[in-house]
Amino acid sequence: MSTLPSLIDAFGRPVRDLRISITDRCNFRCVYCMPKTVFGRDYPFLPRAELLSFEEITRITRRFAARGVRKIRLTGGEPLLRHGMEELVEMLAAIPDLEVTLTTNGSLLERKAALLRSAGLARVTVSLDALDDATFKRMNDADYPVAKVLAGIEAAAHAGLRPVKVNCVVKRGMNDDQIVPLARHFRHTGHILRFIEYMDVGSSNGWKLDEVVPSAEVLRRIGEHFPIEPIDPNYPGEVAQRWRYLDGAGEIGVISSVTRAFCDSCTRIRLSTEGQLYTCLFASSGHDLRVLLRSGADDAALDAAIESIWQQRTDRYSQLRMAATPNLKKIEMSYIGG
Repeated sequence: MSTLPSLIDAFGRPVRDLRISITDRCNFRCVYCMPKTVFGRDYPFLPRAELLSFEEITRITRRFAARGVRKIRLTGGEPLLRHGMEELVEMLAAIPDLEVTLTTNGSLLERKAALLRSAGLARVTVSLDALDDATFKRMNDADYPVAKVLAGIEAAAHAGLRPVKVNCVVKRGMNDDQIVPLARHFRHTGHILRFIEYMDVGSSNGWKLDEVVPSAEVLRRIGEHFPIEPIDPNYPGEVAQRWRYLDGAGEIGVISSVTRAFCDSCTRIRLSTEGQLYTCLFASSGHDLRVLLRSGADDAALDAAIESIWQQRTDRYSQLRMAATPNLKKIEMSYIGG
């Protein structure tokens, strides 16, 4: 594949990670992402013709790979709801020097894990916000049991998608009592448990600062039961801060998106289900690549559009967060992935 000069934004940040939402549909209604009070059960999702095709997604991905992107994360909605998505994984995995990963709620993972691994998926991240069934069902608001998600995690590990990363969004008063039980459960498993501060994404989740459990508190609670120490990041700009158990039981991570903003090292760009490119999780508007694709634009035109979008990027929402910002109109996380 031909390579082009790396893209650098207005603050000197390169583009390295492309997150692709392949469907806006989800079978959960998680309170921090797609609350039922706003989306309901019969929300009018995008018609099939408006979604990017697998070929269109692959074409855009190739243009980003030529500019230095080395990791793709498939998201949603719930990406495993997209019919035949293992075909997309195979198409993307064929692009040289590219790691294809997936974030899922785990509901369909048990029967899909082996297919995805065979297609070329490198890693998987599973969302699991509680071990207690009643708490988990309050969080996902879809009456879905913990056991099914745990079965999906084990199926992924058995298929070779190791280590499985397990993400928990912590919301005070709802599931913060699950921090230690989750830590206890995933010790000695080889899976990497990560706790994410509840964020003010979108405009529908009713975010309040006092519902955020700071990562420092999460680490303190775990450390009181299982002594831990910090370890170095895997690579520059890694979002999660890594910690390991002193007894060798594995590692955990915290993502401090509210209390310890990491905008200065953010290398992510996001592609929505119908081809809008977003330069920040908290963006209010995107840039339409689908219209370029479907109007016959060649690769040079696509490259020029991507270059212009990234070079003008000045996003640093989390560093500027203040009392007024949570009320600003922002794109929903369920629309562009986490």
